[in-house]
Amino acid sequence: MNTRHCVIDSRLGELSLVADGNALIGVYFRHHWHRPDPSTFGARVDADTDALLAEAEDQLTDYLAGNRTDFDLPVNPDGDQRQLRVWKMVSDIPFGGTVTYGEFATALADGTTPQEVGQAVGRNPLCIVIPCHRVVGSNGQLTGYAGGLKRKQFLLELEETADVKAARLF
Repeated sequence: MNTRHCVIDSRLGELSLVADGNALIGVYFRHHWHRPDPSTFGARVDADTDALLAEAEDQLTDYLAGNRTDFDLPVNPDGDQRQLRVWKMVSDIPFGGTVTYGEFATALADGTTPQEVGQAVGRNPLCIVIPCHRVVGSNGQLTGYAGGLKRKQFLLELEETADVKAARLF
């Protein structure tokens, strides 16, 4: 194993990017809910000296500037079977779309409750890359986000289509 990390500045503040081998395994805000102990992040490196971390930084920067709608990075999130299933489904939510916790629970069709979906979403180790900000409460209201509701709002607004943005102006 070759676990390492870098810390980058972004439009949303400081982000820690964690990689293991050839896969990104973590993207964490500074005060991220359920942030692992930084001692598990491996050695700190400069992003520009590591091809995977440099690419992750470039793609995150482009996304947060509104110049990218998805990510093309090898990822390997660590979680139990339910979490991995939820995170896969979250990854399939299209750019600009949202799904409620209840809709997710119904789609899983295995007895998972909306609260359990919320718990899995809240433990997503690859925020932004696995777009957990696209999961909202019933009736579309904003609910918890590991990076805080202001960041969730920013990400959702970043992904809004021009007609939705125009409608919000009036």
